[in-house]
Amino acid sequence: MATETKVPKEVILKRLKRIEGQVRGIQKMLINDRECESLVTQLAAIRSAVESVGQLILTNYMDICLRKDWDSEESAVESLARVVAIWGRVRVGDAK
Repeated sequence: MATETKVPKEVILKRLKRIEGQVRGIQKMLINDRECESLVTQLAAIRSAVESVGQLILTNYMDICLRKDWDSEESAVESLARVVAIWGRVRVGDAK
């Protein structure tokens, strides 16, 4: 993995805080009976932001996360398979 493509943890945390603010904004929109189209637009923005942060985490930190328990190449492959399966389930759930 190229070092220049890594995004600092602080940048990812800032994005997560922005998502948190968007979620609070949707709560207020619901309380104020805002129109459905605006709610769905904000939900789509949040979904996109979450997917983007997820990709950053997978790209930037998979190596660190996976190496923690790597005793052998086999366990590394198993760990990678689990991470990919978890992320895949999240994306598949969006289609339902």
